[in-house]
Amino acid sequence: MKIYTKRGDAGDTGLFGGGRVPKDDVRVDAYGEVDELNATLGLVRGFSPPPELDAMLHRLQDQLFTVGAVMATPMDAKAASHLPPLKESWVTDMENAMDRFDSELPKMTHFILPGGTQAAAALHLARTVCRRAERRAVPLLREGTIPKDVVIFLNRLSDLLFVMARVANHRANVQDVKWIPEKPSES
Repeated sequence: MKIYTKRGDAGDTGLFGGGRVPKDDVRVDAYGEVDELNATLGLVRGFSPPPELDAMLHRLQDQLFTVGAVMATPMDAKAASHLPPLKESWVTDMENAMDRFDSELPKMTHFILPGGTQAAAALHLARTVCRRAERRAVPLLREGTIPKDVVIFLNRLSDLLFVMARVANHRANVQDVKWIPEKPSES
């Protein structure tokens, strides 16, 4: 398969299942954010997170590829029927993992600043990229361009990535970085 086609040289791109749209189309922007999120999870994996987290990140990357494909495919396109489905179990699995991880973590008493180990810091970055992807997906949901399951998945994933960052620090015996606001000076 040839990597370059030159078809996008005029500033448009093809959707899966047909049709062309400008590269700055809301849909293209949204699934581009999901692609960036997937790449960010690959970066996290390069920092050697604990094996359980690494395996989970690999599954999430597979799932995100499906999410991106669904977002890149008009729902009424014939190609939509050839895509793997988004599964409710993915969200349930994320919730179960968060509950399991939460039981091993110290109780949160402060807001947490992104940081700690390289893996934890990269997970915090992934969380912010996920939130941006979710923000880009919401207008598509509102206009009926994507299924609600996309937004639910991204919303739950950002929560999971936060918890995974805490777990990465905890398992490495690194304290989360607490936000301790400065007290206002009295004038």
